[in-house]
Amino acid sequence: MTKAIRVYEAGGPEVLKWEDVDVAAPGAGEALVRQTAAGLNFIDTYQRSGLYPMTLPAIMGNEGAGVVEAVGAGVTEVQPGDRVAYHSAPGAYAEQRLVPAWLLAKLPDDISDQQGASMMLKGGTAQYLLRQIYEVKAGDTIVIHAAAGGVGLIVCQWAKHLGATVIGTVGSDDKAELAKAHGCDHPIVYTREDFTARVRELTDGKGVPVVYDSVGKDTFMGSLDCLQPRGLMVTFGNASGPPDPLNVLALSQKGSLFLTRPTLGHYTPDHAAVVKVANDLFDVVSSGAVKIEINQTYALKDAAQAHRDLESRKTTGSTVFTI
Repeated sequence: MTKAIRVYEAGGPEVLKWEDVDVAAPGAGEALVRQTAAGLNFIDTYQRSGLYPMTLPAIMGNEGAGVVEAVGAGVTEVQPGDRVAYHSAPGAYAEQRLVPAWLLAKLPDDISDQQGASMMLKGGTAQYLLRQIYEVKAGDTIVIHAAAGGVGLIVCQWAKHLGATVIGTVGSDDKAELAKAHGCDHPIVYTREDFTARVRELTDGKGVPVVYDSVGKDTFMGSLDCLQPRGLMVTFGNASGPPDPLNVLALSQKGSLFLTRPTLGHYTPDHAAVVKVANDLFDVVSSGAVKIEINQTYALKDAAQAHRDLESRKTTGSTVFTI
């Protein structure tokens, strides 16, 4: 018997229940992981609220880290005793759990379990945003919304490391300072500035080749207007709610724009891709180019409070549940 956070119905943070659960022995292709930490991400709140429906009841959470205790038949990716981390495996809010072994990446010695648990989803997202969807290069200027958030701080540092100029939107002066300290050249406090006009000003009216938008409804149309002709709009989250329906003719009217709504799972479809994305991330973290800062920690049993704080924009950077 072990403990986990389980939900039986969609709703607010109050639906998160701390309770006993049974964990079976690992089956074929599975690893039993004793978890030491789990990450908190906005997608967790989308799933809890029902915006992204789950089959209920369900154990919450999508990324974590710990030690492999046992493996099932046919597992070659890991072995007992390995320190591992993962993303995109629902059920992370637990003391012990089964994980498909192909989703596990071995943690380097110089990266802690808490770092691993806090960065696999956010850092993996940053990797596919910057290295796969649009390959950021020296001399590019990019826009990243929620620049002081978990993904935003990683994107700012990584893009700066690649030689890009980074424009980021934030909700307060404190968050502007935080983003600036992490590589954001031009933080814009969107609550008092028209970010679209500011981006146009900063680019001499040209716009940018790519916008990374995890805010959604509040920023979507303004983000399109930040793009140069044939620019790419990457909408990868809905912190303010889903964007309104779009008349696709607007994409041609605004400059033959491209639009994508990616998920990390589609960029890590097999173990080789999981390892490639993880190793890219581990390399920039180990080199010091990207610092993973865990700005909030909660006991796993306090998951409801962590969700409240995340949704009310009280958190910055990464948040981890200690187990």
